[in-house]
Amino acid sequence: MTDLSHDPDFFAVLTGSYARRLGTPLVPEGAAAAWLYGQAPFAVLAHDGGADPRFVYANQAAQVCFGYSREELVGLPSRLSAEAPERAERQRLLDAVTRDGFTRGYRGLRIAKDGRRFWIERAVVWQLDRNGVTVGQAATFSEWRDA
Repeated sequence: MTDLSHDPDFFAVLTGSYARRLGTPLVPEGAAAAWLYGQAPFAVLAHDGGADPRFVYANQAAQVCFGYSREELVGLPSRLSAEAPERAERQRLLDAVTRDGFTRGYRGLRIAKDGRRFWIERAVVWQLDRNGVTVGQAATFSEWRDA
């Protein structure tokens, strides 16, 4: 799978989609792809628009949160970030984002690589688009705690 961690085009899709949908910037002025990937004090994950979406991006904060390396997380079906009983709730969230373009204040139970369960708090989930064509969804959050 292509490494999007420092890709300026994908950075533009992430940040441009966020700004258009939410009316506020995702990153500080002047920040670039390298900052978002390696220095951002918040998690960002993105998955593609496939029938069984797979992660295509996870910054280092997200990797720490989920306990996976970039190589392990990218390509993983995003449904596996939630335990089976939580997947229906997660799917309702994704359907709402598809319908509305974004949601704020999301709280959800997730599972790390080692089986640790944790809550993500006050997440923003938004639709990714490139030139008006939907290419996936992304999420950002800066608060999480063990369940």
